[in-house]
Amino acid sequence: MSNKIADAQNLLSDLIARYSSRVDYLMIRLEEAEGTDILLRGDKVETLSEGISIGGHIRACYKGGWGLSSFNELATITERIQEAIAAARMVGDEETILAPIDPVQAVCHLPLTGTDPRIIPLKNKKELCDRYTELLKSVDRRITTTSVRYGDSTQKVILATSEGTLIEQSWVDMEMRFAATAKNGETIQTGRETTGSRKSYEDLTNLDEQVKSSAQRAVAALSLPSVKGNTYTVVIDPILTGLFVHEAFGHLSEADMAYENPDLLEVMTIGRRFGPEELQIFDGAAPEGHRGSYFYDDEGTPATTTQLIKDGVLVGRLHSRETAGKLEEAPTGNARCLNYHFTPIVRMTNTWIERGKTPVEDLFIGIKEGVYARNWLGGMTNGEMFTFSAGEAWMIRNGKIAEPVRDVTLSGNVFQTLADIEAIGDDFYWDESGGCGKGGQNGLPVGCGGPSLRIRDVVVGGEV
Repeated sequence: MSNKIADAQNLLSDLIARYSSRVDYLMIRLEEAEGTDILLRGDKVETLSEGISIGGHIRACYKGGWGLSSFNELATITERIQEAIAAARMVGDEETILAPIDPVQAVCHLPLTGTDPRIIPLKNKKELCDRYTELLKSVDRRITTTSVRYGDSTQKVILATSEGTLIEQSWVDMEMRFAATAKNGETIQTGRETTGSRKSYEDLTNLDEQVKSSAQRAVAALSLPSVKGNTYTVVIDPILTGLFVHEAFGHLSEADMAYENPDLLEVMTIGRRFGPEELQIFDGAAPEGHRGSYFYDDEGTPATTTQLIKDGVLVGRLHSRETAGKLEEAPTGNARCLNYHFTPIVRMTNTWIERGKTPVEDLFIGIKEGVYARNWLGGMTNGEMFTFSAGEAWMIRNGKIAEPVRDVTLSGNVFQTLADIEAIGDDFYWDESGGCGKGGQNGLPVGCGGPSLRIRDVVVGGEV
C-alpha cells in the first residue's frame, strides 16, 4: 500500500481500543484504489480516464443499530469514528446479533498469472479499444453503431475490528464489453459480448473472434424469422445457465432478501425440494481464479464454498454475520461492498450449477419442437419471476437443431423452472463477464458457471 495508508495501519489498533467500549462492534476499513475507464462509441471517445482514490469507512453497531461514516481524508478519521458511533447509538434499540467468527491477522494478495494492467500505458489500452472498434465496424456495412468499453481496477483494503481482526487484502480486476447494432430498413438487431479477468491483462488482448462474433450475430439476425411465441421444451447453453442461476436463483439465496421478506423466507425453507435429484447449486469465493474469488469478505469472514441446493433440495443460503446470527445459521463469507462509500451487504461471489451426466447431444433427443438458446443479450428479474433474452437461438425439430430464429426471450417462475429441469448436461463453462448490481452497488465482479440444461414448459416470447 502507499505510505499514507501503511502509516495509518499502525493507528488502527489504538483507535479501535479507544472507541470500541462505546459500541457493541466497531470496524475500520481503509482502502486505496486505482483504475482505468475507457468508453468508445463508434469513433467518439466518451470516457478516457485514470484515477486514484484513498479513503475508508467506519462501521459501528450498538443494540442492533448500525452507523456508517465514510471519508477520503485520513486526518478526519477520529471525527468519522465519532459520527458512526453516534449514528449507531441513535438508532439502536434492540440487540446486536452477529454470528461469531475467529479473529484473523493476515496479509493476502490475489495473485496475477500474467501482466498487471497498471504497467500498461493508457495509450496502449486506448489502442486496444480502437482495434476492437475497427473489427466491429469491418464485419458488415449494415453495422450502424458500435461500443467498446475497457475497465481495470486495483483495490487494496485493510480491515480492523474491535474483535481483534486485522486483514490486508488486494486484487486486480479487468473487464471489457462490446456491442454492435445492425440495421436493415426498419429491422434493428444488436449483438453483445462481455469478458473479464482477475488473472492477466493478456486475457483481454486476444479477443478478435469474440469481438467479431458479436457483430456477426447482429448482422445475421437481420434476415432471421422471429420465433413463434409459445411454450416449449428448451435447451440452454452454459452461459445462459450461469445467468439463470445467478439472476433468478442466486439473489433469492441472499439471506437479507429472505430475512426482510417473511413470505420469501417461508418459500425458501431449508429442506424444501426445488429440483431433480441431479441438481446441485453452489456459491463461493474459495474457488481460485474467478472474478468473485477472495480470501476474506468485507467483514473479515473467511471465504467458503456454500452448497445451496443438494440433490434438488435447498440446504443453504448466503450470509453476512448479521443475517447468519439472526437466522441462527453459519456465516458464509458473502458480505461484500463495492468500495468504501458503501456498507457491506449480502452478495453472491461465484455461483454455479454442477455439471450433470447427460451428454450434450442427448439433451435434444425426443424434443419434437423446441428451442435451443445460447448466450445472452440482457435480462431482468422481479422476485421469483425472470425474463432473459438469448443472444442467438435455433428451433429444435424432431431431436435435431434446425433453423435459426431471433427475438427469443425466456420467461418463467424460478421455482417452477428448477422443478421443470429434465436433464443436466455433462459440459461446463465459467462465465467471467458478470458485474452484479444490488442496493445501489452496481458492477461488483462475480463469476457464473454451469452446464447445458434441458427444461420443459418454458414460455418463449416472439411473434404471436
